[in-house]
Amino acid sequence: MSSRKFAVVLHRTLWLVFVVQAIASCFVEPPYPYVAGWLPAVAAVALGFVLARTAGRRVARMPRATVEVDPPVTGHWSALNSPADRTPSHGTHQLGQTYAIDVTREDEAKPRPGFAWLWPVIRRNEDFPAFDAPLLAVADATVVHAEDGQRDHLSRNSLPALLFLMLVESGVRGLAGARRVTGNHLVLDLGDGTYAMYAHLKRGSLAVRAGDRVRAGRELARCGNSGNSTEPHVHFQLMDGPDLDTASGVPFSWRGIGVPGNKESFVVRPDSARSV
Repeated sequence: MSSRKFAVVLHRTLWLVFVVQAIASCFVEPPYPYVAGWLPAVAAVALGFVLARTAGRRVARMPRATVEVDPPVTGHWSALNSPADRTPSHGTHQLGQTYAIDVTREDEAKPRPGFAWLWPVIRRNEDFPAFDAPLLAVADATVVHAEDGQRDHLSRNSLPALLFLMLVESGVRGLAGARRVTGNHLVLDLGDGTYAMYAHLKRGSLAVRAGDRVRAGRELARCGNSGNSTEPHVHFQLMDGPDLDTASGVPFSWRGIGVPGNKESFVVRPDSARSV
């Protein structure tokens, strides 16, 4: 286990210890002073700060050239949390997310539901045009990780649901580890030390498994709403390693498109995708 992997596991364990003892203290008197119960949380915050700083320094110290790959989708889409507007695009360098992008599908016949302040609190995944859209291999690659057993939860695109996601779900998933944050996901080895990660896949939609060789353009899975996700969308990123806990982000460019900015729409025509 590398030193960074150990630090990540320790960070998660410290938070877990704090949460468990906090819950237990509601029912029994702890055999230590009240202040001591906060020590795991203080240590976790400090370690989290160090991990975030070192992740950012690693990206700055070891810059990677932009890697051009095919788009992972076809049809009409728009971008959110784009590295074209800021890096790190998702507010953190951790989990290899420095240059990650989220994209949602647009469909005039089935408009994407907007954000609701109070009602409806949740929506069905089928209400969103991105749900069940095919996800394609961005290059010839080898599948190194693939899982699709986690459930697709309902949307979190209202204020009450978003608060629940931020204050409850995100914390629980963070304690459970990277795979719970990304939900169903797969990782491709593109060669030359570059890996592609697709997150929030639809449960049971995988068309490949670890060890498979795939050609660019092959369908890999379907868009879902698992993990830390407010609505069905595609989270895509390139990394310099297959382990989300230790990988650093790698900048990408989609062939024929570039890197779409926030709220920028783009169209990938099916006939422009490579054949399987």
